[in-house]
Amino acid sequence: MQNQRAGLDKQRADVAAMFDAVAKRYDLFNSVLSLGQVYGWRKATVAAVDPRPGQRILDLAAGTGTSSAALAETGAYVVASDISLGMLEQGRRQQPGIDFVAGDALALPFPDDTFDAVTISYGLRNVENTEAALREMLRVTKPGGRVVIAEFSTPTNRAFRYVYTDYLVAALPRIAKLSSNPVAYGYLAESIMAWPDQAGLADVMARAGWTDIGWQNHAGGIVALHRGWKAQ
Repeated sequence: MQNQRAGLDKQRADVAAMFDAVAKRYDLFNSVLSLGQVYGWRKATVAAVDPRPGQRILDLAAGTGTSSAALAETGAYVVASDISLGMLEQGRRQQPGIDFVAGDALALPFPDDTFDAVTISYGLRNVENTEAALREMLRVTKPGGRVVIAEFSTPTNRAFRYVYTDYLVAALPRIAKLSSNPVAYGYLAESIMAWPDQAGLADVMARAGWTDIGWQNHAGGIVALHRGWKAQ
């Protein structure tokens, strides 16, 4: 499983194999590469989802289930879904209290109007067709329910944007050489650079059918939390 990576065409088999290869040390490297900020971003995501006891939450691209466990602490019932079987296997070891389900964001294995909320953290960027995935999320969300997307985005300050770009292009791949699959983190940098900015993602969400869309920037726009609603 060494040196597996996806291309920017984001073929599902390539994406799954890439994450299979980094599953065991995925959470550690998230912390290192984000300089520890991932914990604050996760808390902000939970607050944006606003899960309530008894609500049904779908956590897509859940990986090892760290984000799912944070949601479940509120008393909500959380389903963690991912296309990577390696991530799911690791997640079941780390989070035995969470229900893990293999699933493709473009063909979710759930009936219409199942969940009060759907959330995806740093995974929508890896799906072949962003708009189609957002439509599929809309399908499985109950009327009046919500979607929350945590994703890398575009720093709002131009000077800081240059510094951040230098980090992605130069520093991140060097740090990633310490990982079990360094080429995967080259894809990470490339996919972030190719991702739409905050307004661009909001436009795609609207085309997919979500309403009342807004976003909240974190770390100067390195990460943005987008939220939208399904019409009643």
